[in-house]
Amino acid sequence: MMLLQGNDVLTALAGEWTGDESIATTRWGQGGAATARVSARFELGGKVLLQDYREERDGRPALQAHAVFVAGLEPGEYAMYWFDSYGFTPSQPATGHWDGKRLVFLRTSSRGQTRHHYEMVGDGTYRLMLESSFDGGVNWVQVMQGEYRRVAEFLPCVSAAQLQGHVDQR
Repeated sequence: MMLLQGNDVLTALAGEWTGDESIATTRWGQGGAATARVSARFELGGKVLLQDYREERDGRPALQAHAVFVAGLEPGEYAMYWFDSYGFTPSQPATGHWDGKRLVFLRTSSRGQTRHHYEMVGDGTYRLMLESSFDGGVNWVQVMQGEYRRVAEFLPCVSAAQLQGHVDQR
């Protein structure tokens, strides 16, 4: 487990990742094994982490998602906007917090609630577990578990002017 705090939490998720997942059978589809590619980069002057997620099952594209992460005003507070190919669009951000070992978000919509648990386990690896509740949070069911390995570091945002200045100094 990695010891993270402040902006290091989101920075730890930046980069290119590949992973293996176990999907439970849900009202949205059949369960089974999947692989995923995740690309996460900072934008807007480093204030926002954009994440693109692509899942494949049996060699064919399956779920696709786009997430937007931002740090809150208070230390350890975060927000996430989640858009996916199942048609989920957020009416409000998912609230999140860093509990010292995991970044946990709670998404709420008319279809139910989903908790996202991101756990950095070190050596360029993180785990993600999704749990859903369809009764207002009384009962929770694990719907997905994955482990992702970093395949490339993230590159910080660099403006065209900064890049040009760098080239001109050579």
